Amino acid sequence: MSTATLVPVFAALGDDTRWSILSALGEGDASASALAGRLPVSRQAIAKHLMLLQDVGLVEPVRAGREVRYRVIGARLSATATKLDALGAEWDRRLAAIRQIAEGL
Repeated sequence: MSTATLVPVFAALGDDTRWSILSALGEGDASASALAGRLPVSRQAIAKHLMLLQDVGLVEPVRAGREVRYRVIGARLSATATKLDALGAEWDRRLAAIRQIAEGL
């Protein structure tokens, strides 16, 4: 996963409302109307946030009869988490090297 792909995902995750929507969807698929009933946000605002989350590949719409429900795309979240773990490991390695140099002085 490249930096160009991660930046929009992080931008999407950086919004409190979108984070709340993803958390709610983590409990199960839901429509924009159902989410609006659970969150202090209008259905129209929820729909806009869902479109942005869909655009960056974090959720997908699933038709259930006449209703459109949204579901979290776990693979995308897992890939993002894997990239963050790799970055964290690299920083840990660098900090350990700095510590060794500092202790050797």
